[in-house]
Amino acid sequence: MNIFVGNVSRMVTDTELRAAFEQYGVVKSAVIITDRDTGTSKGFGFVEMDDADEANRAIEKLNGFELKGRPLNVNEARPREEKPRRDGFQKRKFNR
Repeated sequence: MNIFVGNVSRMVTDTELRAAFEQYGVVKSAVIITDRDTGTSKGFGFVEMDDADEANRAIEKLNGFELKGRPLNVNEARPREEKPRRDGFQKRKFNR
């Protein structure tokens, strides 16, 4: 299960995010999303856990949990929406 973690303090690292979730099960990956130009945290991240029961327990326990001074917003991640690019270029789907 892919888990969205919002309202993350800009001081939280990938390792700290992983450690918070490992209390509830095996974490496949944990990443804080950063700005590609500055490298600074965007204030959210994603955690991936294979076991749905462990993931749901982590969501339940960590939603609202204060980490480095900010209450986390934790829920199951929604599929990414396809957005048009700013430069006007659109992906084209080709039939084969």
